[in-house]
Amino acid sequence: MEVKSVNLSSPRIVHWKGKEVETGIYKYPVQESIQLGTFGVAKDHVADLKVHGGIDKSCYFYSADHYEYWKSLYPDLDWNWGMLGENITVEGLEESKIHIGDVYEIGEAHIQISQPRQPCFKLGIKFGTQKILRDFINKGWPGCYARVIKEGKVEVGDKMSLIIRSKSSQSVQDIFKMLYSDDFERIKIENAVHDGNLAQSVRQQLLPKLERSAR
Repeated sequence: MEVKSVNLSSPRIVHWKGKEVETGIYKYPVQESIQLGTFGVAKDHVADLKVHGGIDKSCYFYSADHYEYWKSLYPDLDWNWGMLGENITVEGLEESKIHIGDVYEIGEAHIQISQPRQPCFKLGIKFGTQKILRDFINKGWPGCYARVIKEGKVEVGDKMSLIIRSKSSQSVQDIFKMLYSDDFERIKIENAVHDGNLAQSVRQQLLPKLERSAR
C-alpha cells in the first residue's frame, strides 16, 4: 500500500437544521509531510472531540481505489483527495483485508487499526445530500481509524506496511457490517465485543446487539 495524499483541514462553519455547526471534514491535500501524534494529526482541525480525534481516532485512512466509484456516483462535485474526510489517502487499502488490531508502519509512524469510520450528517452536507450516508453504508467501504503507537511524519509516496498481524478474525469491514446490520453470527459479534483492540465506543455500540441475540 502506498500513500497517495496527505490531507489537513481548517475549521469551517456549515448550516444544519437552522444552526451553525463547525466542522473539520473539508480536508485538502498538502505538499509537505504531516505529523501523526497520539491524540491526532498536527495542524489538522477537529471540531467535535466527542466523536473525532483522541487516542482511538488519531488518524483516518481511506482508499484511493474507491474514489472512481464515488466520482461516478457524484460527478458534479469538486473532487480532490481528502473528499471523504480522510487524513491519509492510501492506494491498495482494502477494508476486508485489514483487521482490528493490525499494526502498520507508515512513514516514520506506527499505527494500530481501531475501528471503521461511521458517517455522519457532515458528510452529507459536504456531498450536498444526506443520501451519501446510506450509499456509504450500503457500499461497505468505511475506511479505517487508527491509534498512533509511534509518532512520526508521513508524506506522499510512503509505504503502509503490515508489521504485526492481529490475532483478531474481525476485519474493518466485518465490524462495519455489524454496526449497520442484524445479519451476523452471534460468535462474531461476541468476539468483537471482547476484542480489546476494538475502540471502546464501538464495543459499547455492539453490546445491545449481542444482548438481543441472546434472547
